[in-house]
Amino acid sequence: MKSLCVYCGSRPGDDPAFAAAARAVGGAIGRRGWRLVYGGGGSGLMGQVADAALAAGAKAIGIIPAALMERELGHRGLDELIVVETMHERKRQMAEHSDAFIALPGGIGTLEELFEVWTWLQLGYHAKPVGLLNVAGYYDPLLAFLDRSTESGFVPQAQRALLQVGADVDRLLDRLAALATAPGGIDYGQI
Repeated sequence: MKSLCVYCGSRPGDDPAFAAAARAVGGAIGRRGWRLVYGGGGSGLMGQVADAALAAGAKAIGIIPAALMERELGHRGLDELIVVETMHERKRQMAEHSDAFIALPGGIGTLEELFEVWTWLQLGYHAKPVGLLNVAGYYDPLLAFLDRSTESGFVPQAQRALLQVGADVDRLLDRLAALATAPGGIDYGQI
């Protein structure tokens, strides 16, 4: 695995554990010799993950729509900052530049990005692993909802299992890396 796409908030959130996790993910990307691909912002968790990745020696690519360049304060210290016209183009390019995806705490934009790449995986549009870092229980209610969706027959168990969930940064990154490099790719099971 060479590139990890990180989805996370452009705000810091209310728990210092969120920023600590963002820095841990960024540092781990650098230590592993990977490249960071993310939304290009310099504020909030986005800025924390990018700064930590760069400090750990990682290359970092940010992809940001022109309309958000000022609002999200595009990060000026990246190896590459790609400014695109639309959110659709941003997400497409982020997916193309990445070997795996991980979502950290964030808001509706983070959730939308996570659900889109997870759906693409389930539909076979890509075979790249998708992870969710559950920092300080932030995603516990979402995970309970997903379990309820599975129990209610809307999300098949095999589809639910495609989302790799963990609270430990290195363990989750190890799982994503193993899936990204597995011979034959991801097993879609009985979806």
